Amino acid sequence: MRIATWNINSIRTRIDRVVEWLQATDIDVLALQETKCRDDQFPEDALAAIGYEVAHHGLSQWNGVALVSRLGFSDIKIGFDGMPGFAKDHAGVGEPPLEARAIGATVGGVRLWSLYVPNGRSLDDPHFDYKLRWLEALRTATASEMASHEKLAIMGDFNIVPTDADCGDPRMIPGQSTHISPVERSSFAEFEAMELFDVVRPSVPTGFTYWDYKNLAFPRDEGLRIDFVMGTAALRDAVTDAFIDRDQRKGEQPSDHVPVVVDIAGTDSNADDGDRPMFW
Repeated sequence: MRIATWNINSIRTRIDRVVEWLQATDIDVLALQETKCRDDQFPEDALAAIGYEVAHHGLSQWNGVALVSRLGFSDIKIGFDGMPGFAKDHAGVGEPPLEARAIGATVGGVRLWSLYVPNGRSLDDPHFDYKLRWLEALRTATASEMASHEKLAIMGDFNIVPTDADCGDPRMIPGQSTHISPVERSSFAEFEAMELFDVVRPSVPTGFTYWDYKNLAFPRDEGLRIDFVMGTAALRDAVTDAFIDRDQRKGEQPSDHVPVVVDIAGTDSNADDGDRPMFW
């Protein structure tokens, strides 16, 4: 089974690109983030025409997550247990509204989650505290999922740069910028301490997944690695290959993120990958 994650930065703007890419790369399941539309606005027909089903959660023109599969779904879940909400003007009465940032499903015997971790905005913004609380709740929910699913992957835009080697943007300043702060990196490391493994880096030792639209960041390769597929030991052991499709940052109206792809052996899909296109 070939799975992928892609922060698409508006599915309606880039649906033709997604359809073409799914067919060209022979993807079985795609996790999308920042779809930026309501459920009734998601362009499902274009994906159905090439044999894919969609599980989408979107509430407005912000955020939005989806799983797109040609192998079907089971046990679809919107959000995770304990997921906090956010509203800047929340008065403290009751719980703030939940955002469209997480969707999970089981495909081919593998439990998959598409996640869009809050950005944090700035180190002194209320959104930064929200980000840390969101990640803490995600770890608790993921531990419960791991107890029920041997092969599990949480994938998506984590909005964290785990190490200096993952940061190529000179505008990221220690002590001033989100994504690279010690507390965010520590939060990411806690997922690894749970025995969730970055299943891409063994196959792809270098490379970024995001480049800002401004300041010629992509031509200068001043990017960040913030998109991940984190898997259990059983899933990691089943990974046969992975790649970052850097070319998807090229062309007309690209997303500022690119897809991250992982091949998994021994799943229920029984897919023959012998004729799949190769990427480097």
